[in-house]
Amino acid sequence: MACQLTFLERERISQMHDAGASRAEIATELGRARSTIGREIKRNSVAGEYSAVAAQLLSQQRRRQRPFVRKMDRPEISDFVRSRLVCCWSPDQIAARSKFDFSQDRRCQISHQTIYAWIESQPPDDRRHFASFLRWAGSRRPREDRRGRIPNQVSIEGRPKVVDKRRRYGDWEGDTVVGARQSGAVITLVERKSGYLVTAKTCDRKARRVARKIESCLEPLPERLRRTMTFDNGKEFAEHQRLARQLDLAVYFAKPYCSWQRGTNEHTNGLLRQFLPKGTDLKSVSWQELKHYTRLLNDRPRKRLGYRTPAEVFEPLVATET
Repeated sequence: MACQLTFLERERISQMHDAGASRAEIATELGRARSTIGREIKRNSVAGEYSAVAAQLLSQQRRRQRPFVRKMDRPEISDFVRSRLVCCWSPDQIAARSKFDFSQDRRCQISHQTIYAWIESQPPDDRRHFASFLRWAGSRRPREDRRGRIPNQVSIEGRPKVVDKRRRYGDWEGDTVVGARQSGAVITLVERKSGYLVTAKTCDRKARRVARKIESCLEPLPERLRRTMTFDNGKEFAEHQRLARQLDLAVYFAKPYCSWQRGTNEHTNGLLRQFLPKGTDLKSVSWQELKHYTRLLNDRPRKRLGYRTPAEVFEPLVATET
């Protein structure tokens, strides 16, 4: 399945289009089909002018307005799942088989979580009917996190109150943005007072690899800009004690399902999704692209900073220490 044009590709299209390059030349440069370039320029031009920023906004607007259709509301998927449930296939087997039978059409592939959720959402009689074909006869398994808890966590309740008030620099929030089908991840670190964003690519979310990436991002900063870090409860942050030692900062964890306790990070992740929308294969995003997107966000004025940019606020603090 073809992937969406990225913001950097749209910038290149804009540059070459303004320079008078043909659509065939642009397609060759980007490794795209000529028809793709033609449709892009036609659909996303405004008053006859093609702009990368305007094209990105128009594309995202169309995606938001696209009607949402649940997978199990599609007849071909519903029939596929129902017919196998009554043959006593497990949701895991059905999901794996869908990837085999519909290898050329990912839209028809379904996950076992979706099947379980669909069974749970059915009216009582239908739910009991389909659950009766499962090995566990529909009995609910415990929903606690089987991966175990992160050892030696310090709750956000123990974090100094000065962090909440954003009266000093050096207090960070951290998270990971995950790609489609767990295809890579981006580590996002946001300084609470300035909103300054630091990012790093990682091929997986293994705790040791994530910890090394965070160390390489924050080690160059002066000590007074490394005071605290607040994570969510993802297992990728299990090496928090190592981070605390290496970076000489205090690490805290937000409560489960309380994303508002890391609101700065959550909001910034939403801004980053403008360039890396859900469904993006993050392994295909180069570090140069990620650096470019990060720079765009750090150079964007913020109302709470008096319309200064995070870069204008934070980077002089680093420069004065070096």
